[in-house]
Amino acid sequence: MIDVAIVGGGPVGLYLAALLLQEGLRVRVLEQRLERDSHSRAIGIHPPALAALGRAGVAPELAAGGVAIRRGRAYSGGTLLGTMSFESVSRQFPFVLSLPQCRTEACLERRVQELDPAAQARGARVTGIADDGGAVTLAVTSGGVSTHLASVLAVAADGAHSTMRDLLGMPVRTKRYRDHFVMGDFADAGTFGADAVLFLEESGIVESFPLPGGLRRWVVRASRPCGVPAAAELAALVHQRTGIQLDAGSNTMLSSFSTRSAIAPRMVSGRTALIGDAAHEISPIGGQGMNLGWLDAEALAPIICDALDARPVGRSLKDFELLRRRAAGVARRQSEINMVLGRPLPQPWLSLRNQAIRAVASAEPLNRLVARRFTMQ
Repeated sequence: MIDVAIVGGGPVGLYLAALLLQEGLRVRVLEQRLERDSHSRAIGIHPPALAALGRAGVAPELAAGGVAIRRGRAYSGGTLLGTMSFESVSRQFPFVLSLPQCRTEACLERRVQELDPAAQARGARVTGIADDGGAVTLAVTSGGVSTHLASVLAVAADGAHSTMRDLLGMPVRTKRYRDHFVMGDFADAGTFGADAVLFLEESGIVESFPLPGGLRRWVVRASRPCGVPAAAELAALVHQRTGIQLDAGSNTMLSSFSTRSAIAPRMVSGRTALIGDAAHEISPIGGQGMNLGWLDAEALAPIICDALDARPVGRSLKDFELLRRRAAGVARRQSEINMVLGRPLPQPWLSLRNQAIRAVASAEPLNRLVARRFTMQ
């Protein structure tokens, strides 16, 4: 029997595994994917999450490989409305780190392998769970062979469509929004340096973030749900709203998504805990989801260690569930504010919104407060 079975080998599951392996625990990470997804997906790592990642020994490598975004700019109609500095949000990490999720996962996976080369099992799909009060037994299918894995505790970190959550009988109510987006990565002309840029236009927001390797991500609000656009179509949308011409031939990634959120009714069931998107799915606008999962794992790891040392953890688990669900609620509200900010707005309402943004940007205390909210402080 192992100490902890972690279902899901994405960035959150791997981070928790690293924390627990550092404490000398016997850990198995069950990941149904045979290979990492090369899609860049989430890119923003906020200061609190970077501090947490430092506890797993990977923050320096991640910071060295990413782009430190220290400032954001807001434009409308070609006019600069204001800037927002992240220099005051953290002494240790006064920036938001931009790094494709696949590279973040690769770094965490290397750390897990350093600690225990046998900890991660790929191609392993969990099909059942039994909890007898003293241990958790998972039914696992791998390579067409069905086996059972017994562990003292289990953690579900298997994403928004969590199989573990379904097996535990913990349905979630999904909240869907009327916000839809298309995005892609293109060569960066260098116009905005390492700044994040928001274009608050009458037809809807356009967001732009620097990436490593001379690339820049462009996210455009769409008027309706749509499929993945062609690179030329997305470039045309950006040009139409911002006047900026992208090189469609330099595109390296294209995607589209509709926004939604869901928070599980609880995060602990018997000897199993839910973390990350399995516990709370947050709209990608604002880039909070992956960060929220890391902070879940950071809070859960010492409770797991105490439980395995036969220390009482009832109060700690209740506090964990209360505080992490509350953090998910705060993140959801922030994502909703971000989406409202980017919705189409006709005149004269667009001018009024722009005036409000100018006022906030010019008032230093308000500017600092908003910067902290945007960076999950």
